[in-house]
Amino acid sequence: MSKKIILIVIDGLGDEPIPQLKNKTPLEAAKTPNFDFLAKNGVCGLVLPWHEKGKLPTSEDTHLAIFGYDPKKSNPGRGVLEVLGIGEKIKKGDVCFRGNFATVDENSVIIDRRAERIEDTEDLIESLNRIKIKGVKLIVRKAFGHRIGVIFRGKNLSTKVSSNDPKKVGVKVLKIKGQKRMVKILEEFLEKARAVLENHPKNKKRIKEGKLPANYILVRGAGKLKKIESFKEKYGLKAGFIAGGTLYKGIGKYLGMEEIKVKGANGTIKTNLKGKFLAAKKAIKNFDFIFLHIKACDNLAEDGKFLEKKEFIEKIDQNLKPILNLKNVLIVITGDHSTCSLRKSHCNLPNPILIYGAKKDGCKKFSERECKKGKLGILKQIDLMKKIFTLTKGF
Repeated sequence: MSKKIILIVIDGLGDEPIPQLKNKTPLEAAKTPNFDFLAKNGVCGLVLPWHEKGKLPTSEDTHLAIFGYDPKKSNPGRGVLEVLGIGEKIKKGDVCFRGNFATVDENSVIIDRRAERIEDTEDLIESLNRIKIKGVKLIVRKAFGHRIGVIFRGKNLSTKVSSNDPKKVGVKVLKIKGQKRMVKILEEFLEKARAVLENHPKNKKRIKEGKLPANYILVRGAGKLKKIESFKEKYGLKAGFIAGGTLYKGIGKYLGMEEIKVKGANGTIKTNLKGKFLAAKKAIKNFDFIFLHIKACDNLAEDGKFLEKKEFIEKIDQNLKPILNLKNVLIVITGDHSTCSLRKSHCNLPNPILIYGAKKDGCKKFSERECKKGKLGILKQIDLMKKIFTLTKGF
């Protein structure tokens, strides 16, 4: 293979036109001279996000599809990927969940699914780890922001349980259904966790300060670790990843990629963007493929903050310079799925893609509308790696 590859995934990049931005998307409205340079000197197109019929795309499915893995066969469950990203060892038979600290009222109606995106949760987690459930070892670990990874360790545990998260506010938490014993274990955990959190000094302090308490746990993504073909086995490439969010670290580890650690890379709007790009520039000497993940656009759009999303895209563009002059490197920039700021959720719209370092198709700007004219056309996400390889010699 003559060219190395840096794949930059900007989470939730695509969007829909927004009236307050003169009917432009945040990406179209953003000033992005570096993205536009790459688009003008590369090839562009659109990528259709992988999703199950009738459902919105999920971050874990779309990332697996980007790397050419069929999510139906390869997705071990969101919980497993979250726990791997935290750095926790998963044993055979463990059932893992991804959890959110949330705020509910006395009738279990959800006020905020993320408890105002609480971040300082260490003391809450410490208290949750004291919960005892007969016949099961409980392990709760901090993930990214308001998120946690939860492991149930014991004999004959099942992943056949539903989530209690309706994914919207103003409604009651869902009743968990599924395999009887596992439902009972989960219900006991949630009941005891609620009692711990309601009485926790941190939450009492938050209420006094006029903040929402993190008084409930929303769980989803039950899974057990499974063995799959590694990225190296699949493509014969030595791969590394740079990520702040635990899910994306977990995906990198699950595929057998090596973590390239960057101080201050944390998946928020304050993430060390410059450090990420400098690390990619340095590390590409020792790797064939680097996956660089940038999270915050997705969070901003989920909170309806389209102006901040536009500004963050501009910030990414400003910090991109270290990788612009790399020789013999293919630079690929896209999103995993679109996140629509007005709907405050993931959406099925395609994501723009640019590939720089091979051919040229004369697109003028990196944006949803402009990339539609590009020579790559409209790609299925699962075919993306194949398309990238056709633009590198030796494949």
